[in-house]
Amino acid sequence: MKSRMKNLVKTVLSSAVAVAAAFGLAGPAAAEWSPKKPVELIIMAGTGGGADQIARLLQGLIEKKNLSPRPFIPINKPGGSGAEALRYMEDKAGDDHTVLVTLNSFYTTPIIQDIGVDVSTFTPIGRMALDNFLLWVNTDRGDITDFDSYVAAVKSAGREWKVGGTGSGQEDSILTAMMESYFGYEVTYIPFPGGGTVAKNLVGNHIDSTVNNPAEQNEFYRAGNTKPLVQFTANRLPAYPDIPTAKELGHPIEYYMQRSINGPPGMSAEAQAWYIGLFETLFNSEEWQTFCVEDGLACESFLKGDELGQYHMTEIEKHKKLIQEVGADAITG
Repeated sequence: MKSRMKNLVKTVLSSAVAVAAAFGLAGPAAAEWSPKKPVELIIMAGTGGGADQIARLLQGLIEKKNLSPRPFIPINKPGGSGAEALRYMEDKAGDDHTVLVTLNSFYTTPIIQDIGVDVSTFTPIGRMALDNFLLWVNTDRGDITDFDSYVAAVKSAGREWKVGGTGSGQEDSILTAMMESYFGYEVTYIPFPGGGTVAKNLVGNHIDSTVNNPAEQNEFYRAGNTKPLVQFTANRLPAYPDIPTAKELGHPIEYYMQRSINGPPGMSAEAQAWYIGLFETLFNSEEWQTFCVEDGLACESFLKGDELGQYHMTEIEKHKKLIQEVGADAITG
């Protein structure tokens, strides 16, 4: 009887394995994690800006390429220079269905604001790109033809000169403070909820200049509404071969913004691995690489998992030092 029972169990198990194999469910694939419900794609900035454009491009590619069994839902949470998004992610600890699209306010906002968030505990997934900064003015400003004439105009205007940027204590305000410190002038910094809004205000002459990312200004640049004067990069971007870098002009001002995907604290290792695979596939796609070239992003390497986590730690310390050098008051206004 026992022998016959063992044989019956073996037969049943063998049949189950065969069925699973026929449907592609056997072995490691059967145990692989994948989303069981829609994934919240949190954007720590407003609509129309670089982070928003990137998030919606990635969401569209996930859908187009059928890379997820459940949809990704972009959700903007720009409040408090990204504090709203960071606090939301902190409160989502252990959730495998929420990921965050970041920028450098991922580092600066917790340093400047007491929001009870330690981003080093977040789950690192993948760095999609390093974004770049250019200095932009409205093409109506015929008196400003290059970086030198820009600096002269700002020094003459003083606090009457209005620089628009995304929030207080974020990347734009840091770079603006770096320029103030280096050139010895002061401007009035006006924060907006997103880079798209900043770009529109420059076109409307409601502000005098901005250090928008290329993706945020390209639409207006191609239409002839705005013009770049200088790039804060090590080398000229392929998308802007005729625009000099600040370093070329003898001014050692260089600054970049990371575009990465991170999960909340305590995300499961299985979910992290699945998201890493997903976003690495997107990073290597022709569509993403083309976007990087056309919109002036650096996408040479995909940092993932622990490697990205270590990068975050380095950037946190770098931004602590930078904020200390230029002064938190200069950044937050």
